Amino acid sequence: MDPSSVESLEVPDARWCAVTGGRGFVARHLVVALLRSGDWRVRITDLGSVAVLEPTENDGLLGAALRDGRAVYFSADVCQVAQLTQAFEGVDTVFHTASVDHNNNNFQLHYKVNVDGTKNVIHACHICKVKTLIYTSSSAVVFDGVHGLFDVDESTPYPDKFHDAYTETKAQAEKLVMRANGINELHTCCIRPTTIFGPGGRIVPLLASYRGIRIIMGDGRNSDDFVYVENVVHGHLCAEKILRTKEGATKSGGKTYFITNMEPMNMWAFLNMVLEDLGYRSRFRLRIPLYVLKPITWFIEWIYNKILSRYGLRTPEVLTSKTIVYGTLNRTFNCNNAVEQLGYKPIVSLKDGVKMTTEFYKQFGA
Repeated sequence: MDPSSVESLEVPDARWCAVTGGRGFVARHLVVALLRSGDWRVRITDLGSVAVLEPTENDGLLGAALRDGRAVYFSADVCQVAQLTQAFEGVDTVFHTASVDHNNNNFQLHYKVNVDGTKNVIHACHICKVKTLIYTSSSAVVFDGVHGLFDVDESTPYPDKFHDAYTETKAQAEKLVMRANGINELHTCCIRPTTIFGPGGRIVPLLASYRGIRIIMGDGRNSDDFVYVENVVHGHLCAEKILRTKEGATKSGGKTYFITNMEPMNMWAFLNMVLEDLGYRSRFRLRIPLYVLKPITWFIEWIYNKILSRYGLRTPEVLTSKTIVYGTLNRTFNCNNAVEQLGYKPIVSLKDGVKMTTEFYKQFGA
């Protein structure tokens, strides 16, 4: 769509921003928050030819904004600079959230989207004289899949060996975004959310599909830093607000920031809280040691990879060795830098986030 075609419908004091991967989980919440603020008009970019809205979106703020011009959908591929350039024309800030499903371990695909795609986003920002670029990264870029992490901050180095294609290419994209800071008056930073949950996410539907059956992997003592999706969105908005000032750009430009709910807790206790809010009573609680789980998982993956993959089947996410190991390690992060430098503070508590998420799925389903 030609940006000039909606000029007459613009809100006079609002600025244009663009959200790549705009129909993804975090991006959907980000787009709504940007529109709700009244400070932004939003270019939503994604691969689909049209923005297919859920009923709740069509009748809500997003649907109204698309109809009156406060939001515009662009079919744009991050692998195509020309498409990005059209979408970013006249844009003040780009929120780059586009990524490949982390469960797909195709390195070439991840590299094409996460690395080459990010290069294209940066190039299009330079062409269009975009002022601010906020990249949605992941806390997993410092995780090697073998060693646990406890209260680590941004000084933690990238691992020598990454545990999958997603994290390796996300880390490479981070480096590109950080190096782009200050070039052609573009200010950048990277947001590293921890384990995200919320309406539209995967955690609750996955748990609901097992109807309350509890299986604890390992010793059950590991903690995680879950973060509600609206807090992730808030972290992005805090970063943009800081980077638009000269002092903030000097202090925070080219940096990375962990974003958490600042409520680390035992992973299994969190999952149990979600299940109870969904109304499931525990059928049984089975604790399986890791030394038993690993060979079983490797065998299942071998069966899928060698035999069933020819029929288009892949190992269920819950039974991959990656998931098994992840489910037994500590993964907690310190986000004091985001608090002190970005002015970040969670706006939704963990308990309230779980409540709102489970109520959503009770009403609308997975």
